[in-house]
Amino acid sequence: MSSAPPRPVHGKLLTPGVTFLLLLWGLGTIAGLYRFIMGLGAATSMNDGYPWGIWIAIDVVVGTGLASGGYVLAFLVFILNKGKYHPLVRPALLTSLLGYGVAGVAVAFDLGRYWTMWRIPVSPQYWSSTSVLLEVALCMMAYTVVIFLELSPAWLEGLAAGMVPGRARFAARWLPRAEKALPFLIAFGLLLPTMHQSSLGGLMMMAGLKLHPLWHSGFLPLYFLFTAFAMGFGVLYFESIFSSAAFMRPLENRLLATLGRYVAGAILAFLALRFVVLGLEGKLGLVYSAGRMAFFFWAEIVIFLASAVIFLRQGQLGRPHQQLQAALLAMLGGALYRVDVFLIAYDPGNGWVYFPSVSEILVTLGLIATETVIYVLVVRKFPILAGVSTPPGRDVPAGLTEGTAS
Repeated sequence: MSSAPPRPVHGKLLTPGVTFLLLLWGLGTIAGLYRFIMGLGAATSMNDGYPWGIWIAIDVVVGTGLASGGYVLAFLVFILNKGKYHPLVRPALLTSLLGYGVAGVAVAFDLGRYWTMWRIPVSPQYWSSTSVLLEVALCMMAYTVVIFLELSPAWLEGLAAGMVPGRARFAARWLPRAEKALPFLIAFGLLLPTMHQSSLGGLMMMAGLKLHPLWHSGFLPLYFLFTAFAMGFGVLYFESIFSSAAFMRPLENRLLATLGRYVAGAILAFLALRFVVLGLEGKLGLVYSAGRMAFFFWAEIVIFLASAVIFLRQGQLGRPHQQLQAALLAMLGGALYRVDVFLIAYDPGNGWVYFPSVSEILVTLGLIATETVIYVLVVRKFPILAGVSTPPGRDVPAGLTEGTAS
C-alpha cells in the first residue's frame, strides 16, 4: 500500500462502463416517473399484506448494510486503534454516504406522501416515543449529514487544489476547523449506525408470528449489527479491488489480508450465536424440518461460512481474487439474511404474495447505477483514494502533501 496522500483520479469520465450505467439510470428514471405519475398501486406489486417491497428490503435494508463500511472501519481505526487501515477510511466514508443517500431516495419512492418527508426531523411535537421506524428515520437522516461532514476535509482539499481563488481561500479558512471537529463527528458516526442498524432488526421483532421462527428472535437487533459488520467489511474489499482495477491504483491486498480475521470473526460470532439461540429457544429442529425455509436458512449459513473460511486462509499474503470471492460472499450472505427477514421469511397470511414489478426492479437498478456513477465522478474530482499516481504536468498543491484521511 502506497503511503502517498489521497489525490483525485484524473482521466476520462465517459467510459463504456459509465455509459452503460447511465443507460440504466435513464431506464430507472423513466420507471421512477411512472411511479410518481401513476402511483404506487400501478407501478408496484405491493399490497395490503406486503406494504413494502424491494425498495425497502433491498435499497434500504440491504443498502444500508452495504453502506456500513465507514461505520465498521471507523470502529476499527478509532476504537480498536488500528491506524494502519487509515488509508481506507475516505473511500469507505464515500461509499457509506452514497449508500445512505440512495436509501433515502428509495424511501421517497416507497412513501405514499413522500412530500412530507422533510417534516420528520423538524416536527418533534408529532413524534411517537414508541415508534421504531421514527428512530430509524431520524438516525439515518442524521448519519447522512455526519458522513458528509466527516468527508468535509476531502471536499475542502479539492476546493483548495482548484483554480478558483475565492473557493481556495474559503477552503483554507475552513479546513483546520473541519479537522478539529472530526473527533466529535466520529463519535456520532459510531453511535448513529449502531442505533439504526439494530433498530432494523428490532422492527421485525414486532412482526411476531408473521416472521418464520427460524428468523424471529429477541436477538434480531444484535443479528443485524453482526451482518452490518460483515457486509461493511465486504464492501471495503470490493471497493478497494474495484478502484484498483478501474483507476490503475496499486492493489492493497496485503493490507486487506490482515483485515480478514476481523471479518471472519464477525461472521463466525454471528453464526455461533444464531445456532446457540435457536437451541435455547427450542427451534433447532426447524433447520431440518422447515422445508423451503430451511433451504434459505442453510443457504445463508453456507455462504457466510465459505466467506469466513476464505478470509481466514488469507494470512499475511492476500490474493486479490480470493479476497474478492470472500467479500462477495460476505455481502451476499448478509443481503440474503436481510431479504429473508423482510420478505422471504415474512408471511402476512391470508394468501398474500409479493414479487417485484418491472418498475420496481428498474428503479432499484437505476439507483445502483446512479450511486456508482457519482462515486466515479467524486473520486475523479476530490482527494479520496490514496496511492493515486499524479499525471505528468499536474502538480500537487503543497497543502495536500500531508493530507489527513477523515
